[in-house]
Amino acid sequence: MESMLTALGPRLEALLGDGRVITDPVRLRTYECDGLTTHRSTPGIVVLPDTAEQIAAIVRECAAAGVPYVARGSGTGLSGGALPRADGVLIVTSRMRRILEIDVPGQRAVVEPGVINLDVTRAVRPYGYYFAPDPSSQQICSVGGNVAENSGGAHCLKYGFTAHHVLACEVVTPDGELVELPADGPGYDLLGVFVGAEGTLGITTKITVRLTRVPQTVQTLLAAFDSIEAGGTAVSAIIGAGVVPAAIEMMDALAIEAAEAAVHCAYPPGAGSVLIVELDGPDAEVAAQFTEVERLCRDAGAFEIRIAADDAERALIWKGRKSAFAAVGRISPAYLVQDGVIPRTVLPDVLASIDALSAESGVRVANVFHAGDGNLHPLVLFDDAEPGAEERAEAVSGAILDLCIQHGGSITGEHGVGVDKSRYMPRMFTDTDLDTMQMVRCGFDPAGLCNPGKVFPTPRLCGEVPGKRKGPHPYEGKADIF
Repeated sequence: MESMLTALGPRLEALLGDGRVITDPVRLRTYECDGLTTHRSTPGIVVLPDTAEQIAAIVRECAAAGVPYVARGSGTGLSGGALPRADGVLIVTSRMRRILEIDVPGQRAVVEPGVINLDVTRAVRPYGYYFAPDPSSQQICSVGGNVAENSGGAHCLKYGFTAHHVLACEVVTPDGELVELPADGPGYDLLGVFVGAEGTLGITTKITVRLTRVPQTVQTLLAAFDSIEAGGTAVSAIIGAGVVPAAIEMMDALAIEAAEAAVHCAYPPGAGSVLIVELDGPDAEVAAQFTEVERLCRDAGAFEIRIAADDAERALIWKGRKSAFAAVGRISPAYLVQDGVIPRTVLPDVLASIDALSAESGVRVANVFHAGDGNLHPLVLFDDAEPGAEERAEAVSGAILDLCIQHGGSITGEHGVGVDKSRYMPRMFTDTDLDTMQMVRCGFDPAGLCNPGKVFPTPRLCGEVPGKRKGPHPYEGKADIF
């Protein structure tokens, strides 16, 4: 495989020109991980294309040489989904940052995959629109990465995930062909299969996104509770009352401590948890719902409620929540972030169980989550200089995912499976389920070169008969293949 990469380098340089192919070992290390730094691998070659045609040509070269490849956007993913291959090519789309079209009457925009999420909103805001998916990393994450992971964000409770805002994608298939995947074409919903496939079915080169009209009114409330269980009770009461806020976000005491140290958000002192509730829509509807939400929070035990009077106060309320992941670095040398999902009705029970896991193991856990749709983001803290600390953190992290599954939930809501959670897939799915998924993947990528080693615990060979294996996988231990 090393000789294949050596031979491939000059061909890629001929395609892209000087400075667009990186082989220097020091520069390659820039790309050795995504936002989940516990998984690292230095890529064999990095390429920096400017156009869809260049990506298609790169993929054709890789396919001809039998070399695996991985697409990467801004590198903010949190599951190792863009982890490169030491024996492969990393295709970085960050130079493809053009907004190609803004169609206000059609309420859509066409963008390249490297366009930053928030830049779409900045471009269309003067017309009274915005791009609804808003991951916490929206100031730096790319739309192409959002498509790969089907990213959500704080406002996904009301507005849904990236999949609900993608109307079409131009895609480079694993054989190097440029094709269009529309949302409303006849036949199978191939776009629905592609969005959220974590880059295992091809590389998106152009995305048509849905634009959402800016709401007439936005109201934001912050409620402080003595405990995280009380905050969870408030969430269940709000949703049970038939109110669907734009966002309901929660942080526990440890996450609040980190946010205060990092961005001085001035949340109520002594809070065991804070709940951020945002409502938007017509004036009369928001006013009625806001009164109800405030009452339900007080009934659940809120000892302080703050209401944002303007955009500046709203930004300050959100500042602590949006900075939470990075802020944890102020209180811990290292951490693992998880992404489990549970039914809202069991939120208090699961949070209590996480507290018990933390106390029993001695491993601190800071909880930050999209409370409205039960999407937990437990941050498991550890000191990577302490022997055995990372292993203990991994054990607690896995136990939290097991809790999610036991309560009828999922191992991921928006971060994806990547390499980090692939070993948990058999806990959620049967062998038959996994075989069926992998056969879909084989339909797109029969050679298994497109982002291999992600999502599934063991890659299945295309053409292999589905069913439980009675021996080792034929390619097990052969790193030059997968």
